[in-house]
Parts: sequence; structure tokens; C-alpha cells
Amino acid sequence: MPDFSRKLIYTKLSIIFLAVVLVVFGFAEYSEKYERAKASSSGPTPGHTAAPGEASCTACHTQYALNSGSGSASISGLPANYLPNQAIPITVTVSQADGVLYGFQLTAIDSQGKRVGTYAIPANMSQQVQSVNGMINGNPRTYLEHTLNGVTPTQFGSKSWTFTWNAPAQRVGKISFYVAGNAADSNGGTSGDYIYTSSKATLSGTAVSGFSGDGKSDIAVWRPSTGVWYSLDSANNSAQIQFGAAGDKIVPGDYDADGKTDYAVFRPSTGVWYLQRSGAGFTAVQFGIAEDVPVTGDYDGDGKTDIAVWRPSTGVWYILRSSNGAVDIRYFGLSTDKTAQGDYDADGKTDIAVWRPSDGVWYIMGSATGFTAVKFGSEGDKPVQGDYDGDGKTDIAVWRPSDRVWYLLGSTQGFSAKTFGLSSDKPAPADFDGDGKTDIAVYRSGVWYVLRSSDNSFSVISFGLGEDVPVPSAYIAE
Repeated sequence: MPDFSRKLIYTKLSIIFLAVVLVVFGFAEYSEKYERAKASSSGPTPGHTAAPGEASCTACHTQYALNSGSGSASISGLPANYLPNQAIPITVTVSQADGVLYGFQLTAIDSQGKRVGTYAIPANMSQQVQSVNGMINGNPRTYLEHTLNGVTPTQFGSKSWTFTWNAPAQRVGKISFYVAGNAADSNGGTSGDYIYTSSKATLSGTAVSGFSGDGKSDIAVWRPSTGVWYSLDSANNSAQIQFGAAGDKIVPGDYDADGKTDYAVFRPSTGVWYLQRSGAGFTAVQFGIAEDVPVTGDYDGDGKTDIAVWRPSTGVWYILRSSNGAVDIRYFGLSTDKTAQGDYDADGKTDIAVWRPSDGVWYIMGSATGFTAVKFGSEGDKPVQGDYDGDGKTDIAVWRPSDRVWYLLGSTQGFSAKTFGLSSDKPAPADFDGDGKTDIAVYRSGVWYVLRSSDNSFSVISFGLGEDVPVPSAYIAE
């Protein structure tokens, strides 16, 4: 990563070359023992953000250990969940109180390590930020980084660069951003420079009770006796709408890909789905029969919730794909199984899955990873699958009413257990704080008990009546 020497910059601008290799910004040529930096005050060579498969700038700036100084490199503006084609302003800041010049390099990759999304540099940053391409382990990656004109701070102690990241046209699961920054002392060499790295991720998200579109699930209930939906968003704004009738099953989801949960019900008596889409209006679709179990999800990865049912008598899944109107028919499961669909492989597509109470085994048909079977839970448990560790993958999880314990098998954090609720509660997990992680929550006769993952705080919220159905529970098998 560059050394920010004013003397060196002057030398470069005067086109006077020294007889020694000058190290300014970025890395280039490799030797057998270590990577040497190349004189490149116009920006670092691709591949030094400390993303998977990459080095960091300490390959050259070796005096101080990575992240050992008093400063930092940070990424701000990234939402917990992104929407397809969403334009997201992102700011990278490198800070250190005694820094003189600053530089950075950032990349965004999917779960396969490939570049994802595109970048737009605003006019006021066009001379300070540039885009370059690289290749890591056979995967193409795009990098945003400083230019020669973008190294000098406008205030003491830090430098920021702002640009726009455009999300891909379809949800692709978790997207990770990696950044490396250099806070240099401008002494003309590689010593005295502090290197910092940081990372942040944004998730595909699923609209679980998120009627306001703020990236957080709302406290919400549906009243069967009147067909009225009641919701309370994170800003304590309440809303209500009459949609549905006694005997219906609620099937909330983002059917029009606008980032908001749509009001929807499935009427078993007629096999009709009624959708009140926030962006595309009302529609009714005939799909299913009385015995069917609704299993909504985004099975084709187009950002829209698909109408889908599972027929216990035959073990058949019927999925109406929103992308092309085709009906996908899959045989998967036994009549005694509990449905447990979710995105277990973080590819942005809902996977067909069931949990078998008789043997406690989860059977999952991953759209990217294929078939897997995992023993987790025992008879009497309730499946409560969700992304509890925020890595973009649905985690296997059960709630055991007999001992009130939630047992979670995080795809990155492994096994954990937490006592929460009473045996008579209705589990209603969802991401109520918008941090991209599913929060443990239960609904008890009009009162919500929520354990927020962002700060481990506990909330008690009175909202609803005893007869009401908590909206997040619509995604969990009864």
C-alpha cells in the first residue's frame, strides 16, 4: 500500500526517477519471499484488501502489525439488506490522528469470491477515486481505490471517499465488502505507515413482516375474526388494513420485489391466493387445494416471493415461479414432515427443506449445494429456521417447548442454545433490529418478547390480542 511522501509526489510530478525502487501507493511485483511495492501513486495494484485469497498492505508496510495503530478503516452506508438494482452510496474512511496522507482499496464479492455489482463515481470524486480490475484464484474482481489526487485530507486526522455501489439485478445472497487503508506519515519510505483493514456485509434479505420497507421486521399480527392486519414499525408508527377472512392462512411476502412485505392470504376452501402488493396492486391467483400447506419463498432468485404449496398426502411441492410463470413440481418429504424452506446455501434462492420429527433429521435440497441431511432436534420440537448469525445462510434451528430452549446450528458460529419463552408461546423469530440476523422472539397472548441480536437487549411489547396470529410465524411450520 502506498507511502504518502510529499517529497516523492513532487519527484514523480517532476519526472525525476531515483536509482532505487520507490514505494508509494500499492503493490505489484512478486518475489519468492515477499511482495514488493511498485511506484504507483495513482493507486494500488489490485488484490490487497485482505479479502479471501488476498494479501493486505502489510506485505510491504511491515513496521507495524496489521490494525495495530490507533486509527481505523471503515465502510459506511451499507444497509443490512440490499434490493435488486439498488443504488447504494458508500463511504470509505481511513482515520489516524497523526496521519499525513491516506489511501484505500475496496472490493465486493459474493459467497463464491466473485465480483458482484457495479460502481459509479460521482463527479466530485472523479479525480480522487478510480475503478480497476483484477483476478484472484480465477475469480474476476473489481476494486475501488484512491488516485494521486485523492490522498490529501481536507481535515486533520482522516480522509473519506464516497461512491455508489449498484446492487445486482437479482439477489445473490450475502455480499461482502473488504477494505484496506493506509494512514501514512509521508517520510519517503515504507516505515511509519499504519495499515488497517475492515469488512462489512449486506444480505439478500427476506421480507419477514417488513411492511415499512426500512430493512427491519415490524411487530405485526393478523386477527382472524376480522381479517385485519396490525403492524408497528421500528419508529413506533402503527398501521392497519383489512385483508382476508376467517379460515384464511396468512402468506406475507415481497411479491413485487420492492423491499416491502405485502399483505397476502391463502384461502384453503377455494385454493385461491389473494395478494395486496405494495408496489403492483391487488391480484388473485388460483393455486392449490384445501389440504395444501403454503411454503412461500423466492425459489427462482428474482427478488419476488413465489406462490408455492406443499401437499402432505403426496409429498409434492408445487412452485409457481414469478420469473416465468412456470410451475415447478418436486417430490420431497413425507406426510408427517414439517416444512422448513429457506436459503441454506446463500445463493439468493429459497431451498426446499423439511424437518422429520420422528427422527429429528433435516432434509434439505440446496439449489446450489444439492441434497444434505442433518440430524438436529427431537420429536416435540418446532422448526424455527432463520439466519441467526447473519452470514446469508438459513440456519437449522428448533425451539423445544418442553424446556423452553432454542437450539441453533449456525452455519458460521456453530451450535448454541438459549432459554427463552414459555411452553405455550408462539415462536415468532425475525430481524427486528435490522442487523441482518434473525432475532429470537415469542408471542404470548398479545405480548411480544424479543431478544435483539444487535446488542443482546430484551424487549417486551404489548401489541395484539390473544387470538391474533404473529405475522413472522407464517414462515414456520405449525
